[in-house]
Amino acid sequence: MKKLYAIKLTITVLVLTSFARTALSANWPQWRGPGGRGVSDEKNLPTAWNTTSGIKWKTAIAGRGHSSPVVWGNKVFLTTAVEGEVVAGAKATKHVMEDGKEFLHPDSVGADRKHTFKVIAINADTGKVLWERTAWEGTPYDNRHRKSSYAASTPATDGKMVFAFFGTEGLYAYDMNGKLAWKADLGKLGTVGMGTGTSPIVFENLVIVQCDEEIGGASFIVALDKKTGKEVWRAPRKVQVSWATPMLVSNGKRTELITVGTETVIAYDPATGKELWQHKGVESNAIPSPVANNEMVFVSAGFPAKIVMAIQLGGSGDLKEAVAWKYSKGTAYVPSPILYGDYLYLTTDRGILTCLDAKTGEVKYEGGRIPIPATFTASPVAFDGKILLTSEDGDTFIVKAGPKHEILGTNSVGEPVYASPAISGQRIFIRGEKNLYAIGK
Repeated sequence: MKKLYAIKLTITVLVLTSFARTALSANWPQWRGPGGRGVSDEKNLPTAWNTTSGIKWKTAIAGRGHSSPVVWGNKVFLTTAVEGEVVAGAKATKHVMEDGKEFLHPDSVGADRKHTFKVIAINADTGKVLWERTAWEGTPYDNRHRKSSYAASTPATDGKMVFAFFGTEGLYAYDMNGKLAWKADLGKLGTVGMGTGTSPIVFENLVIVQCDEEIGGASFIVALDKKTGKEVWRAPRKVQVSWATPMLVSNGKRTELITVGTETVIAYDPATGKELWQHKGVESNAIPSPVANNEMVFVSAGFPAKIVMAIQLGGSGDLKEAVAWKYSKGTAYVPSPILYGDYLYLTTDRGILTCLDAKTGEVKYEGGRIPIPATFTASPVAFDGKILLTSEDGDTFIVKAGPKHEILGTNSVGEPVYASPAISGQRIFIRGEKNLYAIGK
């Protein structure tokens, strides 16, 4: 009997452990999901939907937001910015460039109006709004690009807390029931009137935010205690404003916190903020986020120059010989690339794909086109041998992963989409201009 009981107990533990691992892998806790890779390990996900079929639910979201949904268990979290009336006398901070001249981008708008920044929790099974909290109200410190949103940074969660970043207007931490745990003022973060794009990430007991601003005089990266909001470490950075989200990468010996900047790519120890290595930057607007495996990190930019570099992990100091390969075509201004299996996929802002061998940089194909003309702001995601590209028109093109370009299907939610999709619990979550959609059974 004792032997039989021990066998049953072992089986129970194995089943529960397997279930726990499956549940954890199904979470999509930050920008681009687990590890910031944009890749889901789930199988049997939906591959066909339209406005009349395949959509489990849709929930209207007030305001404007380009932040992606994040998912933990049966809860979806996202942010939004609700624009109000013009406020007399309100205007954005001045932007003075290195030559001493004031700069105002022609598409820079928003700081003359009242705004309300919100964090929202939604039931992943039903689409019901569970709670909605106002994080901040007022006139913003800086403008945003007219095409963008003040809610462009994707929140992050560890299953206990949800962290939402609104640039100068603060970093906010809520528990899973919507109670504000703490808020942190990270200072005046000018963005040359283009808005904030970088998203927070969680490492052990820390929430980390890359705070690059203006021409780089006061840029830094900071780690806060995720329970209290108290600053644990801060590292100054001599880089101008960026919009990329940092990435945590383990090479088997240590974890590196990779940050992309115009002037410099820097890796830090995420526990202490100590600089591990640096390399010459992308020399363009640092908007796409890095991707990585356990050997190399891939950084890219698309304007004004087009560049992608494969930098070897594990180095120290000022790296000069650590670039495995470079490529100078096919990159995007906004969407990030995706590393899936043995291949790195680049996409332009028009959805033209390039497939490179991640180890060597060898071109497997370039000029891979989608069926119809389109523009892309969302970054690609991947699952089960498929890559999803979602256009600003709300069309999602399913591309077969591998060294040969093939379009497997085209789907639509019927409204504009600027946010990158999330994948969790056998569903694909797509944030449209007006609604959040859950696609699946």
